Amino acid sequence: MLTNKLALAVLIGGLTVGGTAIATDKSDADAAIAAAKAAQQAASSVGGEWRDTGKLIEAAEKAVAEGNFGTAVDLAKQAEGQGMLGKDQALGQRGVGNPKYLYN
Repeated sequence: MLTNKLALAVLIGGLTVGGTAIATDKSDADAAIAAAKAAQQAASSVGGEWRDTGKLIEAAEKAVAEGNFGTAVDLAKQAEGQGMLGKDQALGQRGVGNPKYLYN
């Protein structure tokens, strides 16, 4: 699982550093935003939504409204990655609890 998280982090970093994704129209941006919202919902359902995921989705929607479809796709993919990582994090930490010495 750590390998998957690392690979996803590298992918997200590559998208961030790599610049604007190739998006030719609004439908590409809308699809990316829909995927980001689905990942956000999945993370939220297990209590793992990260702080900036919603902000990234809002920024992507604003970019679409301004006609910056490539930027919107980049932002939406970052939000989708955060959603997936947040869900994995929440599920990985489920039931871990605090150390026993805190309860003595």
